[in-house]
Amino acid sequence: MGSLEVERTTTGWAARDPSGVLSPYTYTLRNTGPEDVFVKVICCGICHTDVHQVKNDLGMSNYPMVPGHEVIGEVVEVGSDVTKFKAGDCVGVGTIVGCCRSCRPCQADIEQYCNKKIWSYNDIYTDGKPTQGGFAGAMVVDHKFVVKIPEGMAPEQAAPLLCAGVTVYSPLTHFGLKQSGLRGGILGLGGVGHMGVKLAKAMGHHVTVISSSDRKREEAMDHLGADDYLVSSDATRMQEAADSLDYIIDTVPAFHPLEPYLSLLKLDGKLILMGVINTPLQFVSPMVMLGRKTITGSFIGSMKETEEMLEFCREKGLTSMIEVVKMDYINTAFERLEKNDVRYRFVVDVAGSKLDQ
Repeated sequence: MGSLEVERTTTGWAARDPSGVLSPYTYTLRNTGPEDVFVKVICCGICHTDVHQVKNDLGMSNYPMVPGHEVIGEVVEVGSDVTKFKAGDCVGVGTIVGCCRSCRPCQADIEQYCNKKIWSYNDIYTDGKPTQGGFAGAMVVDHKFVVKIPEGMAPEQAAPLLCAGVTVYSPLTHFGLKQSGLRGGILGLGGVGHMGVKLAKAMGHHVTVISSSDRKREEAMDHLGADDYLVSSDATRMQEAADSLDYIIDTVPAFHPLEPYLSLLKLDGKLILMGVINTPLQFVSPMVMLGRKTITGSFIGSMKETEEMLEFCREKGLTSMIEVVKMDYINTAFERLEKNDVRYRFVVDVAGSKLDQ
Protein backbone atom coordinates (compact mmCIF):
# COMPACT_ATOMS: atom_id res chain seq x y z
CA MET A 1 0.00 0.00 0.00
CA GLY A 2 2.97 2.34 0.33
CA SER A 3 3.90 4.43 3.32
CA LEU A 4 1.28 5.73 5.73
CA GLU A 5 2.94 9.14 5.45
CA VAL A 6 2.09 9.65 1.78
CA GLU A 7 -0.80 12.02 1.01
CA ARG A 8 -3.44 10.53 -1.23
CA THR A 9 -6.05 12.02 -3.50
CA THR A 10 -9.62 10.84 -3.97
CA THR A 11 -12.53 11.87 -6.15
CA GLY A 12 -15.89 12.81 -4.69
CA TRP A 13 -18.99 14.60 -5.89
CA ALA A 14 -19.03 18.16 -4.58
CA ALA A 15 -21.38 21.13 -4.55
CA ARG A 16 -19.59 24.29 -5.73
CA ASP A 17 -22.24 26.87 -4.74
CA PRO A 18 -25.75 27.15 -3.18
CA SER A 19 -27.38 25.76 -6.33
CA GLY A 20 -26.48 22.47 -4.61
CA VAL A 21 -25.58 20.76 -7.89
CA LEU A 22 -22.92 18.10 -7.34
CA SER A 23 -20.19 17.20 -9.83
CA PRO A 24 -16.87 15.29 -9.68
CA TYR A 25 -14.13 16.91 -7.60
CA THR A 26 -10.67 15.53 -6.86
CA TYR A 27 -8.95 16.55 -3.62
CA THR A 28 -6.19 15.52 -1.25
CA LEU A 29 -6.76 13.31 1.79
CA ARG A 30 -4.68 14.12 4.84
CA ASN A 31 -1.77 11.95 5.87
CA THR A 32 -2.91 8.88 7.77
CA GLY A 33 -1.85 9.55 11.37
CA PRO A 34 -1.14 7.02 14.13
CA GLU A 35 -4.78 7.08 15.29
CA ASP A 36 -6.36 7.22 11.83
CA VAL A 37 -8.14 4.67 9.68
CA PHE A 38 -7.99 4.86 5.89
CA VAL A 39 -11.35 3.76 4.53
CA LYS A 40 -12.35 2.90 0.97
CA VAL A 41 -16.00 3.92 0.71
CA ILE A 42 -18.48 1.20 -0.29
CA CYS A 43 -21.73 3.17 -0.03
CA CYS A 44 -23.24 6.24 1.62
CA GLY A 45 -26.82 7.16 2.56
CA ILE A 46 -28.40 10.49 1.58
CA CYS A 47 -29.83 12.43 4.54
CA HIS A 48 -32.10 15.50 4.45
CA THR A 49 -29.26 17.43 6.11
CA ASP A 50 -27.15 16.88 2.99
CA VAL A 51 -29.75 18.84 0.99
CA HIS A 52 -29.80 21.65 3.60
CA GLN A 53 -26.00 21.85 3.56
CA VAL A 54 -25.34 21.85 -0.19
CA LYS A 55 -27.98 24.59 -0.65
CA ASN A 56 -26.68 26.69 2.25
CA ASP A 57 -30.13 26.60 3.91
CA LEU A 58 -28.47 27.07 7.31
CA GLY A 59 -26.20 29.89 6.09
CA MET A 60 -22.98 28.10 7.08
CA SER A 61 -21.94 26.26 3.92
CA ASN A 62 -18.40 26.32 2.53
CA TYR A 63 -17.61 25.15 -0.98
CA PRO A 64 -16.49 22.98 -2.65
CA MET A 65 -18.42 20.57 -0.37
CA VAL A 66 -18.55 16.78 -0.64
CA PRO A 67 -21.54 15.79 1.51
CA GLY A 68 -22.46 12.37 2.94
CA HIS A 69 -22.43 11.22 6.57
CA GLU A 70 -23.90 7.71 6.48
CA VAL A 71 -20.72 6.11 5.23
CA ILE A 72 -19.92 2.40 5.01
CA GLY A 73 -16.48 1.38 3.86
CA GLU A 74 -13.71 -1.16 4.00
CA VAL A 75 -10.60 -0.51 6.07
CA VAL A 76 -7.56 -0.37 3.80
CA GLU A 77 -4.94 0.65 6.37
CA VAL A 78 -4.74 1.65 10.01
CA GLY A 79 -2.34 3.90 11.92
CA SER A 80 0.23 2.47 14.31
CA ASP A 81 -1.86 3.15 17.45
CA VAL A 82 -5.10 1.64 16.11
CA THR A 83 -5.96 -1.73 17.66
CA LYS A 84 -9.74 -1.94 17.21
CA PHE A 85 -9.72 -2.18 13.40
CA LYS A 86 -7.73 -4.03 10.78
CA ALA A 87 -7.53 -4.05 6.98
CA GLY A 88 -10.59 -5.70 5.46
CA ASP A 89 -13.03 -4.74 8.25
CA CYS A 90 -16.40 -3.35 7.22
CA VAL A 91 -16.86 -0.08 9.13
CA GLY A 92 -19.12 2.94 9.39
CA VAL A 93 -18.50 6.68 9.73
CA GLY A 94 -21.30 8.99 10.79
CA THR A 95 -21.93 12.69 11.29
CA ILE A 96 -18.91 13.56 13.45
CA VAL A 97 -15.18 12.96 12.98
CA GLY A 98 -13.66 14.95 15.87
CA CYS A 99 -14.28 16.38 19.34
CA CYS A 100 -12.25 18.12 22.08
CA ARG A 101 -12.20 15.02 24.39
CA SER A 102 -12.00 17.17 27.55
CA CYS A 103 -15.42 18.89 27.99
CA ARG A 104 -18.27 17.46 30.04
CA PRO A 105 -20.08 15.82 27.11
CA CYS A 106 -16.83 14.26 25.84
CA GLN A 107 -15.98 12.96 29.32
CA ALA A 108 -19.47 11.47 29.55
CA ASP A 109 -19.16 9.73 26.15
CA ILE A 110 -21.83 11.90 24.54
CA GLU A 111 -19.36 13.65 22.25
CA GLN A 112 -22.13 14.65 19.83
CA TYR A 113 -22.85 17.51 22.28
CA CYS A 114 -19.25 18.74 22.36
CA ASN A 115 -19.15 22.43 21.38
CA LYS A 116 -15.94 21.79 19.44
CA LYS A 117 -17.14 18.73 17.54
CA ILE A 118 -15.91 18.43 13.97
CA TRP A 119 -18.50 17.54 11.33
CA SER A 120 -17.63 14.88 8.80
CA TYR A 121 -18.02 17.50 6.07
CA ASN A 122 -18.38 21.29 5.79
CA ASP A 123 -16.01 21.80 8.70
CA ILE A 124 -12.31 22.41 9.33
CA TYR A 125 -10.21 19.55 10.71
CA THR A 126 -7.45 19.96 13.31
CA ASP A 127 -4.89 20.22 10.48
CA GLY A 128 -6.68 23.32 9.12
CA LYS A 129 -8.03 21.53 6.02
CA PRO A 130 -11.73 21.19 5.15
CA THR A 131 -13.49 17.94 6.01
CA GLN A 132 -15.20 16.14 3.14
CA GLY A 133 -17.87 13.47 3.38
CA GLY A 134 -18.76 10.05 2.08
CA PHE A 135 -19.84 10.69 -1.50
CA ALA A 136 -16.22 10.01 -2.38
CA GLY A 137 -13.86 7.16 -3.07
CA ALA A 138 -12.11 7.26 0.31
CA MET A 139 -11.86 8.96 3.72
CA VAL A 140 -9.26 9.20 6.47
CA VAL A 141 -10.96 9.17 9.88
CA ASP A 142 -9.84 9.19 13.53
CA HIS A 143 -10.51 5.66 14.82
CA LYS A 144 -12.64 7.00 17.71
CA PHE A 145 -15.27 7.97 15.12
CA VAL A 146 -15.25 4.68 13.23
CA VAL A 147 -17.62 1.86 14.14
CA LYS A 148 -17.51 -1.79 13.16
CA ILE A 149 -20.49 -3.03 11.15
CA PRO A 150 -21.81 -6.32 12.62
CA GLU A 151 -21.15 -9.43 10.57
CA GLY A 152 -23.96 -10.40 8.25
CA MET A 153 -25.32 -6.86 7.95
CA ALA A 154 -25.38 -5.69 4.31
CA PRO A 155 -23.41 -2.44 3.86
CA GLU A 156 -26.24 -0.64 2.05
CA GLN A 157 -28.69 -1.66 4.80
CA ALA A 158 -26.34 -0.44 7.53
CA ALA A 159 -25.68 3.00 5.99
CA PRO A 160 -28.93 4.75 7.08
CA LEU A 161 -28.54 3.37 10.61
CA LEU A 162 -25.49 5.61 11.16
CA CYS A 163 -27.66 8.75 11.15
CA ALA A 164 -31.38 7.93 10.85
CA GLY A 165 -31.12 4.83 13.07
CA VAL A 166 -29.08 6.26 15.94
CA THR A 167 -31.02 9.57 15.81
CA VAL A 168 -34.09 7.65 17.00
CA TYR A 169 -32.31 5.10 19.19
CA SER A 170 -30.48 7.73 21.27
CA PRO A 171 -33.51 9.63 22.68
CA LEU A 172 -35.49 6.44 23.29
CA THR A 173 -32.55 5.19 25.35
CA HIS A 174 -31.75 8.49 27.08
CA PHE A 175 -35.33 9.31 28.09
CA GLY A 176 -36.03 5.81 29.44
CA LEU A 177 -38.38 4.90 26.61
CA LYS A 178 -36.97 1.49 25.72
CA GLN A 179 -39.23 -0.69 27.85
CA SER A 180 -41.95 -2.63 26.07
CA GLY A 181 -45.61 -1.67 26.34
CA LEU A 182 -45.16 2.07 25.72
CA ARG A 183 -47.31 3.93 23.21
CA GLY A 184 -45.30 6.05 20.82
CA GLY A 185 -46.03 8.37 17.92
CA ILE A 186 -43.83 8.93 14.88
CA LEU A 187 -44.54 12.25 13.20
CA GLY A 188 -43.36 12.26 9.57
CA LEU A 189 -42.55 9.10 7.66
CA GLY A 190 -39.26 9.85 5.91
CA GLY A 191 -35.78 8.40 6.44
CA VAL A 192 -35.70 8.99 10.21
CA GLY A 193 -39.43 8.31 10.67
CA HIS A 194 -39.36 4.90 9.03
CA MET A 195 -36.44 3.86 11.27
CA GLY A 196 -38.43 5.22 14.22
CA VAL A 197 -41.33 2.88 13.44
CA LYS A 198 -39.03 -0.11 13.05
CA LEU A 199 -36.97 0.53 16.19
CA ALA A 200 -39.98 1.35 18.38
CA LYS A 201 -41.80 -1.79 17.19
CA ALA A 202 -38.68 -3.87 17.91
CA MET A 203 -38.69 -2.45 21.46
CA GLY A 204 -42.26 -3.69 21.89
CA HIS A 205 -44.07 -0.35 21.60
CA HIS A 206 -47.53 0.34 20.20
CA VAL A 207 -46.67 2.72 17.34
CA THR A 208 -48.89 5.35 15.73
CA VAL A 209 -47.68 7.08 12.59
CA ILE A 210 -48.92 10.68 12.33
CA SER A 211 -48.92 12.25 8.88
CA SER A 212 -50.41 15.20 7.03
CA SER A 213 -52.24 12.98 4.53
CA ASP A 214 -53.56 9.45 4.05
CA ARG A 215 -51.00 8.80 1.32
CA LYS A 216 -48.63 6.69 3.42
CA ARG A 217 -51.21 4.72 5.43
CA GLU A 218 -50.76 1.44 3.58
CA GLU A 219 -46.98 1.48 3.72
CA ALA A 220 -46.94 2.56 7.39
CA MET A 221 -49.31 -0.22 8.45
CA ASP A 222 -48.52 -3.04 6.01
CA HIS A 223 -44.84 -2.54 5.14
CA LEU A 224 -43.45 -1.03 8.34
CA GLY A 225 -45.80 -2.65 10.86
CA ALA A 226 -47.26 0.46 12.54
CA ASP A 227 -50.28 -0.22 14.78
CA ASP A 228 -52.24 2.92 13.96
CA TYR A 229 -52.23 5.84 11.52
CA LEU A 230 -53.45 9.35 12.23
CA VAL A 231 -54.00 12.09 9.68
CA SER A 232 -53.27 15.34 11.52
CA SER A 233 -56.06 17.23 9.73
CA ASP A 234 -58.72 14.68 10.82
CA ALA A 235 -60.01 16.58 13.86
CA THR A 236 -62.27 13.76 15.07
CA ARG A 237 -59.56 11.11 15.07
CA MET A 238 -57.03 13.52 16.58
CA GLN A 239 -59.47 14.26 19.39
CA GLU A 240 -60.10 10.56 19.99
CA ALA A 241 -56.33 10.03 20.26
CA ALA A 242 -55.82 12.85 22.82
CA ASP A 243 -53.80 11.90 25.94
CA SER A 244 -52.84 8.52 24.48
CA LEU A 245 -49.10 8.65 23.72
CA ASP A 246 -46.06 8.40 25.99
CA TYR A 247 -43.84 10.13 23.43
CA ILE A 248 -43.80 11.52 19.91
CA ILE A 249 -40.69 11.49 17.75
CA ASP A 250 -41.12 14.56 15.54
CA THR A 251 -39.01 14.14 12.40
CA VAL A 252 -40.60 16.89 10.28
CA PRO A 253 -37.79 19.08 8.84
CA ALA A 254 -40.04 22.08 8.08
CA PHE A 255 -42.12 24.58 10.07
CA HIS A 256 -45.27 23.03 11.61
CA PRO A 257 -47.55 23.83 14.57
CA LEU A 258 -46.77 21.83 17.74
CA GLU A 259 -50.10 22.16 19.55
CA PRO A 260 -52.00 19.42 17.67
CA TYR A 261 -49.31 16.94 18.65
CA LEU A 262 -48.86 18.11 22.25
CA SER A 263 -52.55 17.29 22.77
CA LEU A 264 -51.86 13.63 21.87
CA LEU A 265 -49.40 13.21 24.75
CA LYS A 266 -50.29 11.70 28.12
CA LEU A 267 -49.31 13.28 31.42
CA ASP A 268 -45.50 13.62 31.42
CA GLY A 269 -45.40 12.81 27.70
CA LYS A 270 -42.46 13.94 25.62
CA LEU A 271 -42.39 15.62 22.21
CA ILE A 272 -38.89 14.96 20.89
CA LEU A 273 -37.81 17.25 18.04
CA MET A 274 -35.45 15.87 15.41
CA GLY A 275 -36.06 17.85 12.25
CA VAL A 276 -33.60 20.65 11.43
CA ILE A 277 -35.86 23.72 11.15
CA ASN A 278 -34.48 27.24 10.79
CA THR A 279 -37.71 29.11 11.62
CA PRO A 280 -39.07 29.49 15.18
CA LEU A 281 -41.77 27.04 16.32
CA GLN A 282 -44.59 28.12 18.62
CA PHE A 283 -47.10 26.81 21.15
CA VAL A 284 -49.21 28.18 24.01
CA SER A 285 -47.77 27.39 27.43
CA PRO A 286 -50.91 25.78 28.99
CA MET A 287 -50.51 22.98 26.42
CA VAL A 288 -47.39 21.84 28.27
CA MET A 289 -48.23 23.08 31.79
CA LEU A 290 -51.53 21.23 32.11
CA GLY A 291 -49.99 17.85 31.38
CA ARG A 292 -46.45 18.46 32.66
CA LYS A 293 -45.40 17.72 29.11
CA THR A 294 -41.92 18.17 27.74
CA ILE A 295 -40.77 19.59 24.43
CA THR A 296 -37.21 18.47 23.97
CA GLY A 297 -34.71 17.72 21.26
CA SER A 298 -32.06 15.15 20.59
CA PHE A 299 -29.14 15.12 18.21
CA ILE A 300 -27.88 11.97 16.47
CA GLY A 301 -26.16 9.71 19.04
CA SER A 302 -22.79 8.94 20.57
CA MET A 303 -20.32 6.42 19.22
CA LYS A 304 -21.27 4.16 22.15
CA GLU A 305 -24.96 4.42 21.26
CA THR A 306 -24.16 3.80 17.59
CA GLU A 307 -22.43 0.52 18.51
CA GLU A 308 -25.35 -0.45 20.79
CA MET A 309 -27.90 0.42 18.12
CA LEU A 310 -26.10 -1.61 15.44
CA GLU A 311 -26.01 -4.60 17.79
CA PHE A 312 -29.72 -4.13 18.61
CA CYS A 313 -30.56 -4.04 14.88
CA ARG A 314 -28.47 -7.16 14.29
CA GLU A 315 -30.21 -9.04 17.13
CA LYS A 316 -33.68 -8.02 15.96
CA GLY A 317 -32.91 -8.47 12.26
CA LEU A 318 -33.83 -4.83 11.55
CA THR A 319 -33.07 -3.35 8.17
CA SER A 320 -33.80 -0.02 6.51
CA MET A 321 -35.97 0.34 3.41
CA ILE A 322 -33.73 1.82 0.75
CA GLU A 323 -33.32 2.67 -2.91
CA VAL A 324 -29.76 2.12 -4.15
CA VAL A 325 -28.50 4.52 -6.83
CA LYS A 326 -25.20 5.22 -8.57
CA MET A 327 -23.27 8.47 -8.02
CA ASP A 328 -24.25 9.95 -11.39
CA TYR A 329 -27.88 9.88 -10.20
CA ILE A 330 -27.15 11.89 -7.05
CA ASN A 331 -28.54 15.24 -8.24
CA THR A 332 -31.82 13.58 -9.23
CA ALA A 333 -31.87 11.77 -5.87
CA PHE A 334 -31.45 15.09 -4.03
CA GLU A 335 -34.34 16.58 -6.05
CA ARG A 336 -36.55 13.57 -5.29
CA LEU A 337 -35.63 13.67 -1.60
CA GLU A 338 -36.74 17.31 -1.43
CA LYS A 339 -40.15 16.16 -2.71
CA ASN A 340 -40.16 13.19 -0.27
CA ASP A 341 -40.16 10.90 -3.29
CA VAL A 342 -38.15 8.04 -1.79
CA ARG A 343 -38.99 4.96 0.26
CA TYR A 344 -37.28 5.74 2.61
CA ARG A 345 -33.61 6.37 2.15
CA PHE A 346 -31.41 6.72 -0.91
CA VAL A 347 -28.08 4.92 -0.60
CA VAL A 348 -25.38 5.69 -3.15
CA ASP A 349 -23.38 2.69 -4.38
CA VAL A 350 -20.05 4.51 -4.24
CA ALA A 351 -17.77 1.52 -4.89
CA GLY A 352 -19.90 0.52 -7.90
CA SER A 353 -19.60 4.07 -9.26
CA LYS A 354 -15.82 3.59 -9.61
CA LEU A 355 -14.87 7.17 -8.63
CA ASP A 356 -11.17 6.58 -8.04
CA GLN A 357 -10.44 4.70 -11.27
